[in-house]
Amino acid sequence: GTESMSGVAIVNQLLFVFNLTIFGGLAGASIFGAQFYGKGDHKGVRYALRFKLIFSVLMAVIAIVALLFFNNPLISLFLTESESGGDLVLTLSEAKNYLFVMLIGLIPFSFSQSYSSTLRETGETVSPMTASIIAIVTNFVLNYILIFGSFGAPRLGVVGAAIATVVSQLFSGLLCTWWFFTKVEDIHFTKENCVLSGRHCKRLAYIGFPMGFEYSVSAIGAVIMQDAINQLGSVAVAAQTAGEKIRQMFTLPMESVGMAMATYVGQNHGAGRTDRVRQGIRDGCIIQAGYSAIAWVAVFLVKRWAVGLVLGDAEPAIFNGAVEYLTVISVLFVLLSFLMIFRYTLQGLGYSVQAVISGVGELIGRALGGWLAVHQLGYLGICISNPLAWGFALCYCVFMVTRVLKKESRAA
Repeated sequence: GTESMSGVAIVNQLLFVFNLTIFGGLAGASIFGAQFYGKGDHKGVRYALRFKLIFSVLMAVIAIVALLFFNNPLISLFLTESESGGDLVLTLSEAKNYLFVMLIGLIPFSFSQSYSSTLRETGETVSPMTASIIAIVTNFVLNYILIFGSFGAPRLGVVGAAIATVVSQLFSGLLCTWWFFTKVEDIHFTKENCVLSGRHCKRLAYIGFPMGFEYSVSAIGAVIMQDAINQLGSVAVAAQTAGEKIRQMFTLPMESVGMAMATYVGQNHGAGRTDRVRQGIRDGCIIQAGYSAIAWVAVFLVKRWAVGLVLGDAEPAIFNGAVEYLTVISVLFVLLSFLMIFRYTLQGLGYSVQAVISGVGELIGRALGGWLAVHQLGYLGICISNPLAWGFALCYCVFMVTRVLKKESRAA
């Protein structure tokens, strides 16, 4: 139903800030891990993994404490009022129940991301993909069983959705950890190599913490946009939530290409192969442009069916709003696809502090879209908020990557 979907959207926006911060810090450490691996420095790869485990668990604990103590005011910020009677459309209790279960999954999420990113650094990309596929299937099956109470299970609603997510993340984390210890050689922890290195920790913190901050800034921009959506009413909230879920399904492959780009650039930068970095950018842009065109066609063909699948028997205004969201944003997929190439290239080159500014660009773009939605364009402003954010960040990243590569070419 609309109320349950909106409640889940509120909690996911709160978790989004912390999840992206964890993800950003791990991505930063992975870049140095890839550079270490490119140089044959297995000790450095171990330090990168150790940093990732400590950083991600620390951020998960901070998130759990913050959201346990301040969940009431934070969730209340996102509650909308109905147009008649002023009753709250979204119930605080349902959102809180979903939140409390999801918090349990932050620790498994941290381990899963830490070990899967380290597997990718070493070129072992099939195992993390397999773990993700297994987690998706597990999540899907448990959703069907727990949300609706199938096969004699209790009908748990949004709590069932949260349990399914947590169990699938735990399963993925265990698989990635096991595969790391069975498939990766010369990087395991022993009593002798568990001593921390100040030099390595300084380098990892220099890129990891800024990238975590960059992703958190981007997530804060999404929260600001969510506030604007709430001001447009519950119909806009439900429509954008449904459209965004479908949008993410089509754009996640773009982000995966970007993550691969960071590892590729990090390895070749560590090996001093600037020519391969340039070639990778060209090939990456070709791949992303082709995929963006395919994704636009696919969205055009299946958007009404997909929205119906997500919303069920929702009212026509919500259904049409979700279709409009997909129609507008799919045309501009290419902005996000190129942003993934240039942002991750900048990060792979080690310029993490500069990359933070791209996150600020996203925040400005989403804030501008939210302002336009409330004061000028209405729901159309919500539809263009993400593309505005991608465009601002892309302009900056293209400028910085071009500048950095020219500088390194001159130095060479």
